[in-house]
Amino acid sequence: MLDESSRSRIAVIGDVMLDKYVYGEINRISPEAPVPVVEVKRTEYKLGGAANVANNIKALGAEPVLIGVIGTDYDSHNYLSVMKSLKLSTSGIINDKSRPTTAKTRVIVHSQHVLRIDDEVKTEISKTTEKKILSYLKKNIGGFSSLILQDYNKGVLSKSLISKILELSRKEKKPVYVDPKFDNFFEYKNVTVFKPNRKETGDVLGIKIDGDRSAESAGKLLMSKLKCKYLVLTRGEKGMMLFRKNGSSVNVKTIPTRARHVADVSGAGDTVISTIAVMLAGGAGIEEAVEIANKAAGIVCEEVGIIPIYKEALISSFE
Repeated sequence: MLDESSRSRIAVIGDVMLDKYVYGEINRISPEAPVPVVEVKRTEYKLGGAANVANNIKALGAEPVLIGVIGTDYDSHNYLSVMKSLKLSTSGIINDKSRPTTAKTRVIVHSQHVLRIDDEVKTEISKTTEKKILSYLKKNIGGFSSLILQDYNKGVLSKSLISKILELSRKEKKPVYVDPKFDNFFEYKNVTVFKPNRKETGDVLGIKIDGDRSAESAGKLLMSKLKCKYLVLTRGEKGMMLFRKNGSSVNVKTIPTRARHVADVSGAGDTVISTIAVMLAGGAGIEEAVEIANKAAGIVCEEVGIIPIYKEALISSFE
């Protein structure tokens, strides 16, 4: 399936981010205020948000095409530099001078995360930028096997843009996989795969999901509201649930977590949607794709930091 998917181009549309890791030491208190002084030793730049999904797809051997928005600031150069170093295409990245490049700066001192600084705006993108995204998508959609909409509520996936992307994908008969966030949760109707997590689902439905029964009820309710073909509910340490229509009823399959020990859950959701998309492109059935994605998420949760799932690691985990 991985060999088969290597010929696929998968579009990833959404909020791209730059993750900055500043490593340093604290040896004194500032004379200006009672705060510690961090002496910076090194800084690392990594891809976050929708860009991490693209990086996961690349690591699994398929070809991602990332479509997103960055600024024209200093961080935009760092962001593009990381993309190029990972051999990711930058053709779908649009510069908007009215917005900063979304950046998350984490300060790490003696292996301890002491501070995070977010540089971002969450207002919707301008109509001009929206038109540029749609223009790029219309020109290239014929070459995509599928589309992933990766929403972090940072303004790229506005209600207007979501509607137009879904309309275009239906016209071109392209499957759409969605990783949603709270704001536009119910805008993603009639998609192929809808992948919320337990918290997002509980928040939008106004219920507490604390066991199999409540998770199953919530998933079935979402299926009826969204009319999606498949729903994958991720539940952290409890694994996942796959929902799919069977005539007038809904079939539910519970898939337990595969992590042997959990070191860091950061980026696990990105791994799941990426792996599902790659496996479906390689000819997997939905149940196979979700089982393999669950395995992939277990692998990345055993590592510290946001790391992609590599093709070799995934294969060896089954061996």
